[in-house]
Amino acid sequence: MVAKQRRLSYDSEHIPDRNSSAHYMFESIKIYKGEDLDYTLLAGELTEYGYERCVGISEQGDFSMRGGIIDIFPPTFEGPVRIELSGNKVLSIKSFSIASSETLEEHTMVIILPRLGLYPKRKKARALELGEKAPLESFIDLRLNDYVVHVDYGIGIFRGFEKIDFKGAKRDHMVIEYAGEDRLYVPIEEMHLIQRYVGFEKRPPRIHSLTTKTWKKTKERIKKGIYSIAFELLELNAMRSRLPGFPFSRDTDWQLRFEESFPFKETPDQMRSCREVKQDMESTKPMDRLLCGDVGYGKTEVALRAAFKAVMDNKQVAILVPTTLLAEQHFITFKERVKDFPVNVEMISRFRTAGEVSRILKDIEKGVVDIVIGTHAILRGDIKFKDLGLLIIDEEQRFGVRDKERLKKMRMLVDVLTLTATPIPRTLYMSLMGVKDMSIIETPPQERLPVEVKALRYDKEVVKRAILREKRRGGQVFFIHNRVKGIDNIALGLLKEMPEVKIGVANGQMHSKELEFVMREFIKGKIDVLVCTVIIESGIDIPNANTLIVNHADMFGLADLYQLKGRVGRFKRRAYAYFLIPKGRIISKESERRLRAIERYRELGSGFKIAMEDLEIRGAGNILGSQQHGYISAVGFDLYCRMMREVVAGL
Repeated sequence: MVAKQRRLSYDSEHIPDRNSSAHYMFESIKIYKGEDLDYTLLAGELTEYGYERCVGISEQGDFSMRGGIIDIFPPTFEGPVRIELSGNKVLSIKSFSIASSETLEEHTMVIILPRLGLYPKRKKARALELGEKAPLESFIDLRLNDYVVHVDYGIGIFRGFEKIDFKGAKRDHMVIEYAGEDRLYVPIEEMHLIQRYVGFEKRPPRIHSLTTKTWKKTKERIKKGIYSIAFELLELNAMRSRLPGFPFSRDTDWQLRFEESFPFKETPDQMRSCREVKQDMESTKPMDRLLCGDVGYGKTEVALRAAFKAVMDNKQVAILVPTTLLAEQHFITFKERVKDFPVNVEMISRFRTAGEVSRILKDIEKGVVDIVIGTHAILRGDIKFKDLGLLIIDEEQRFGVRDKERLKKMRMLVDVLTLTATPIPRTLYMSLMGVKDMSIIETPPQERLPVEVKALRYDKEVVKRAILREKRRGGQVFFIHNRVKGIDNIALGLLKEMPEVKIGVANGQMHSKELEFVMREFIKGKIDVLVCTVIIESGIDIPNANTLIVNHADMFGLADLYQLKGRVGRFKRRAYAYFLIPKGRIISKESERRLRAIERYRELGSGFKIAMEDLEIRGAGNILGSQQHGYISAVGFDLYCRMMREVVAGL
């Protein structure tokens, strides 16, 4: 918005009366990160726009200005935005929770329209033709020279904003450049017809022409092709719908007592997700729900309540996790939460002896075990449940093809709840289509701070300073080296540099008892630095570990980097994550982009964006199929999702 020399571009005679039907003729206020803002002018503009100045904002249409902090709650937003200033310069623009004041997302710009009405009715009706809500709310982060898609005119390049005279008043218009340097000027109130182009291609998209019918033909061709894909996507869903699911009973008194024993205050998103899961379970249709929430946002508690509900109806629950360590942690958590109730929890993993596993398998078959937690071992052919009612999958992207085939068969028979911080692209895609139900937990726990992320070349002094700083404040460090070969030498090298630091080593090839001992020592705080492989990647929760160092970070995928970052920052103190690449190594463009993305998405709740960025970097051909990939490239992911949702809804 208010750049250095910005001024109001209408005279007082052009300001509509508040009861006028022409109130939508107002221009917008645009605020850009890094640019100057006129504090006094902004206050006047917001008042003219129908906003009310308050000491603290509480509802849509409020704004407050306290020194270098400006809070605004536009009626077109789901929540308020906070603008932080240094002098007149905009330091940051963030959306935040009105309940907890926690930052939810950081933006590069924000557009504010008048208040007065893990638009014209005809314009609004036009938007609803393509679905009630866009799958991706990407407009707010649109940057200059980004590729964009206009629903009616196709793919062009966003060239900024210009004021255009319209019926005697100057109004802001978005400028989109098309083939032949033709320009389309789109009034701000029609911005819902435009999305940022996301195509999952490694080459730029084809720019359309305003003078040909190519775009119209492209949309018609893709809509026809979508029908066959929609049938394929709906096949599994239709088969599940025809099968009689088990309708679980409504909550019992024990269920209420169990939920009251939760030691923390539930976030609104947690409560909503719990309601959605329970409604699915009580339905006759088998549940297949994705629960997407950032690391440490409380997905496990939602899963616990679903599991307890299943057990109350004498059904068994299987919880599938990707690593032995996560199985152990969930086992401890579940045992602790159900200790006051007659619920039997067991675990199958490498931490169990052959004799123990044999006994547990027999107890599962007899129905003695209510909840079993384990790695892919619980998918083995010889496991027989007496009456399995619910399958909970933690981080499905961590499992192999064979495991997923077994899961596909299990989905035909029982309710399924999948937990993830960064949904696998196909699962994300199917959720956006409406084929798979999705619940999202976006509210961070109270007092949670974003992790400070740094991507840089390996430097002994940087590593040393980071470890010693964490030790001085009584914390612990994860040092990730994802090769078993040479991991002991890494530990010895660190010990040589810092003899006062206690160092442990953990990797997946260690004997189970040795690994268990090292992890327990680290959890107790008897080890300062754990040099380990990605065995700790998923779900390990050690609040005292608040510095992460990842060696050879260029060798990891984006979702892996994000999961690793989630191992720290689970406490109210500031956490640090260092992603290091070897000195002198030339890394690929994809690796560089992954590292830049992990730096950029440092805000709490970025897992969903990471999944999208991962799709863009890797390409979608192998994940969604070449036919869908081609369609997405032609119209952009956002519009493709809207078109697909229309077809799916119709079918």
